[in-house]
Amino acid sequence: MTTDWTAAARQTAAGRRFDEVSRPSSSQGACPAPPLSETEICEVEAELGITFPDEYREYLLRQSAGGAVNRLWRSAAGWGWQGDSNTNYGLLTTAFPHPDSYRVHEDELDAREPLPEDFPDPNAHQTAWKQWDAEYEVFQERKTSGAICIQDNGCGFSTLLVVTGPHRGTLWFDGRATCDQILPLSLGGRPVSFTDWLARSSMDLVGW
Repeated sequence: MTTDWTAAARQTAAGRRFDEVSRPSSSQGACPAPPLSETEICEVEAELGITFPDEYREYLLRQSAGGAVNRLWRSAAGWGWQGDSNTNYGLLTTAFPHPDSYRVHEDELDAREPLPEDFPDPNAHQTAWKQWDAEYEVFQERKTSGAICIQDNGCGFSTLLVVTGPHRGTLWFDGRATCDQILPLSLGGRPVSFTDWLARSSMDLVGW
C-alpha cells in the first residue's frame, strides 16, 4: 500500500502546539518561575501521557518551573513550555530514536529524491517531489519523538531531554541547523544527567 505522505505530514504537524499563541504576560515572564506543586506535576504528566525523569521532576518540584530551562506553565490551551515551537506534543509518548537507528533509512531517503531528469512530465516530477518532501518532513519530525526542547541555544540549536523510551533521562543537542545531526551530551564518556547539565553549557558537553 502506498503511503500518502502529504496527509501523514499534515497529521504529524497537527500534534505540534505553538506556545507563541498564548504565553505569560511580560511582567510574569520577568519574574522567576516558582516551583510546581506535586499536584501540578501529576497534572502535566497525565495531560501529556509521560512521566518526567526523576532529576527534572525534582527540579520542577524543588527549584523552579523555569530558570535555566524553558518554562513549563499552564495556558488556556493546556500545559506546555514557554517559547517552544519545536516539541511535538503528539509524539511525546513515542520512544526517542537513537540516531544510529535511522542512519541507513536517511541515506536511502536522500538517494531517492525525485530529480527532474527522471520525469519527462514536469507535473509528474512536482507531484513525486511533493510526496518525497512530505515523507522527509515526517521523518525529520520523528527524530525528536519522546523528547522535549528543554533549552533554546540560539541559531536554531536546542537541547533535548528524553522523556520516553530506553534513552529516557539523557540529554541531546539538536544541531540540525548546521551539521544535520542530533548529538548526545556526555561528560567523561558517560551520558550527562540533568543535574550535571544544569551546571554546564550544552556547547561544552557535545562532541562535534
